[in-house]
Amino acid sequence: MGKIKVTHDCNGIDGLKVIEPAVFGDARGYFMETYNYNDFKEAGIDCQFVQDNQSASKKGVLRGLHFQINHPQDKLVRVVSGEVFDVAVDLFGKWFGIVLTAENKKQFFVPKNFAHGFIVLSDYAEFCYKVTDFYHPNDEGGILWNDPAIGVEWPMPEGMTQADLILSDKDKVHGGFDAYCKERGIVR
Repeated sequence: MGKIKVTHDCNGIDGLKVIEPAVFGDARGYFMETYNYNDFKEAGIDCQFVQDNQSASKKGVLRGLHFQINHPQDKLVRVVSGEVFDVAVDLFGKWFGIVLTAENKKQFFVPKNFAHGFIVLSDYAEFCYKVTDFYHPNDEGGILWNDPAIGVEWPMPEGMTQADLILSDKDKVHGGFDAYCKERGIVR
């Protein structure tokens, strides 16, 4: 290993990992490996990624909290342009958030059966994620991003309030965490 630094079980939540790749820079710019199976396997991330996704969003866009119901995905996420606050929520309502930027080059590993989302803090951001199962459009699930039962402390982009945030229609109407648990027979 040695090419990546891994922080395990972020905020005491089993499975979450923050990855800091080795970055080699000089007058020309920099080079880094964003994924190396051997290094990740040694760090406890032994997954077969099957799809890469990339999204672009402007300041104040909040995407989440999303998951797939019957086809859960492990995710390895990073930012290639801009800055986001990235969040994962486990099945017990515990959450962890981290700032991912093009500058800090950190990556965040979100295991299966977590809800995931992010808010764009910069004027513009490009967000990349590797996933271990294909996207199934009829398998989408979600939890309301500002559910007080979870209490995610979303930082607001400079000059914005919660009322200014940009959400998809479906993200505005997701149910809360308690409804999610009741629907699935989860006892907290």
